[in-house]
Parts: sequence; C-alpha cells; structure tokens
Amino acid sequence: MEQVPFTGGEKESLRVALDRHRDAVLWKLRGLDEESARRPMTPSGTSVLGLTKHLAAVEYSWFCETFGRETEPLPLDDDDPDADLRVEPDETIAGIVAFYGRARAASDRVIEELDLEDTGTAWHGATVSLRWVLIHLVEETARHAGHVDILRELIDGAVGDHDRAPA
Repeated sequence: MEQVPFTGGEKESLRVALDRHRDAVLWKLRGLDEESARRPMTPSGTSVLGLTKHLAAVEYSWFCETFGRETEPLPLDDDDPDADLRVEPDETIAGIVAFYGRARAASDRVIEELDLEDTGTAWHGATVSLRWVLIHLVEETARHAGHVDILRELIDGAVGDHDRAPA
C-alpha cells in the first residue's frame, strides 16, 4: 500500500490518501462470500457491499458530475436516499467492485486533468474546487472505510486498516 509522501505536493498527497482508504475498503471485501458481503449488519441495513456501492456512486457524482464529465447510470434517487447503499438481488461482489473500479478510474482522470483551484458545480448548486472535492472524498471514504472495518470484524473477526502481507 502506497504511503502518503512526507514531503509530497498537495494534490499528490490528497490522491494517495484517497487511494489508501479506497484500497482498505476493497481489502475488507476480499475473502467474503456473497451472503456475508451483503448481510445487513446494523438496524439501518448497512452492509460491506452496500458501502462499497455507495462509495462508487459518490466518487462518480462528486468528481465526474461536478466537473461536467460523463458517468454511467448511478444508483442515486432523490426519493430514495438509501438507494445507493442497498445491494439489489442481481448485484454481486464482482459487479460492485467493477463499478467501484470504473468510478475510481474516472475520478482519477478528473484529478489528473484538473488543477486544485479548478471549480465545478456540486449537485446542490454550490461552486466547489477540486481541492474541496478531494478533501471531502478523503473524509467520506475514510469514514466509510472505518464502518467497513467494524462490519468485517462483526462478520468474521478480521481487523486492520490494510493488508500487512508482503506484496
């Protein structure tokens, strides 16, 4: 797992911080079967796979829609605020991981192409900079990586924030 550079530039440091949390979420999915990954672990129905789906949707939304880039259809619904957290019966670990991979790749292209000061329009109408979106997504992804860590521990006792096995 890449380390945030101690003396790196701001954009590079934010991107690496985001990648560390993205990778932690995916690592927590590894080794789970379909039933365990989608199992609701809280009264609100939160699951490891549902949080991964949510993170994919918010990456596409914040990085791509905010800055005028195309996305694939997103599971976002103003009338159903939990739509992006719910795993539908036909969705699989492989499918949601692939969705997250496509969202990450599209987001990374936006990060690469824009300067931190470049602005876009958020879903709620506010003008936001790429810097703000990067900070927000580091926060969002870290928050949910923590949730995923707790859910995984409840499922099978696995703990930790990243794979410590040698690469």
